[in-house]
Amino acid sequence: MSVKHIAEVPVEPVAAGTATTRQVLIGAGEGPHFALRRFIMEPGGGMPRHTNTVEHEQYVLSGRATVGIGDDVHAVGAGTVVFIPAGTPHWYRAEGNEPFEFLCVVPNLPDTIEIKE
Repeated sequence: MSVKHIAEVPVEPVAAGTATTRQVLIGAGEGPHFALRRFIMEPGGGMPRHTNTVEHEQYVLSGRATVGIGDDVHAVGAGTVVFIPAGTPHWYRAEGNEPFEFLCVVPNLPDTIEIKE
């Protein structure tokens, strides 16, 4: 069991991203099956088109973004739920003047990230 406050979790830059950080709220050492991560993209920030070998389940906490999933493009904001199947190209671009924040759940399996741009 693990109980902690988000302020106790280190914030780390996302190397492939622009003005993007993440926190691993629950990692493999705490949750045997899934990891829970929080991503924060500052205004104008984002992630390039890429694929992962694991699926993503996401819940938008705040802000707005344009998200590309495969050939589809979506405007998302607080309360939006996003599912990205494993191997599907996807990208993010924060919109507006406030940070875009979301929770992302992924299986604790090996994950290879491939940038597609």
